[in-house]
Amino acid sequence: MNKQLNIKVRAAISEDAAAIKKILDVYVVQQIVLERSEEDIRSYIKNFVVAEIDGVCQGCCAVRDFGNNLLEVRSLAVNADLIGAGIGKKMVNFIIERLKAERPQFRLFALTLRPDFFQKNGFKIVEMSLFPEKIWSDCAKCPKKDCCDEVAVLMEHGY
Repeated sequence: MNKQLNIKVRAAISEDAAAIKKILDVYVVQQIVLERSEEDIRSYIKNFVVAEIDGVCQGCCAVRDFGNNLLEVRSLAVNADLIGAGIGKKMVNFIIERLKAERPQFRLFALTLRPDFFQKNGFKIVEMSLFPEKIWSDCAKCPKKDCCDEVAVLMEHGY
């Protein structure tokens, strides 16, 4: 990217649900993220952050709290023409800083096709079996459950 983008990351609001769904749907078709309805997004909107450029939603990311200080980065997506512009990094960093302000320790994980992205942002590759909560809740519904190609990554803070 030659032009410096003015990327603003903020907590999502209910009115962002349609834009979030539109961004995610591109990756649902590619089987990169699980499908979410607009109603589901709206009901979990407090888990989402969005990245805006010139007031237009260009990226989204959510955090799911499994309890016991175990959280997951999920639904991380950026409009395809802006991949590599630093939007994903800004959203993940926003989430990490918010978590650090809220709790003294946490374990933040993701299942991803881009472990290099997460490694550059302080995560390490780990065994997926460390997250049975995730496997029970989401992996059973995934179309790739019998041939998963995702890599588990983890960031630990305060441990």
